[in-house]
Amino acid sequence: MGKFSYDSTVKVDFEDRLLAHLQLVIGAKLRRGESFHFSWRDDPSIGDGRTTIWIHPRATMVYKFYGSRPPTINRAWVEALTITANSAAGLHIVPEPGPGEDGAEEHLS
Repeated sequence: MGKFSYDSTVKVDFEDRLLAHLQLVIGAKLRRGESFHFSWRDDPSIGDGRTTIWIHPRATMVYKFYGSRPPTINRAWVEALTITANSAAGLHIVPEPGPGEDGAEEHLS
């Protein structure tokens, strides 16, 4: 279980595999100077609500991975997450496409 920290005020746990995909999508948008909303469902232990943050190029973000090995990247999942990030609603987590759904994978180095 990895941890995403935003501006030292928001900390949320995500599985390492999901966190690696989010890092790629968020990084690509920020390299282009694009700001956007990022929303996720909260864990039931903290109320089972929803959190939304405004991601912008000057924000401080930390991606802390539990595992030592980089996960395999599913390009179809990166694309699906990117589509949400480019929408008016902003980035939100969608299920990972399975095999046969153009889920070409590559290793993150």
